[in-house]
Amino acid sequence: MRNIPFHTIDWSNIPKTEHPGETGTSFWQTLQFEGLRVRIVEYAAGYLADHWCQKGHIVHCLDGEFGSEMENGEVFSLTQGMTYIVSDNLSSHRSISKKGAKLLIIDGDFLKQI
Repeated sequence: MRNIPFHTIDWSNIPKTEHPGETGTSFWQTLQFEGLRVRIVEYAAGYLADHWCQKGHIVHCLDGEFGSEMENGEVFSLTQGMTYIVSDNLSSHRSISKKGAKLLIIDGDFLKQI
């Protein structure tokens, strides 16, 4: 990663992109830096990711509730104020949300395995 100068972010000025899931839809507002991605992600009610992800993330639930389902069937439920952290390639996970959720997601090179 390169040095990132001081930023303030007015998320209302960051466009939303639509990402359909297996069911439901997610909407992303994304800031991309070299080796770092910062997103606000909203899951609509009934959302189920369309893939298993092995990428590392820091995921903080800003509002609502969602589950992080592991490929072995285990589900971790997160509600407003909760966070999960995982490095790249340490789990196969996907998001599910029955009622919808709004998340802050940070990922990048710093989460690669050493």
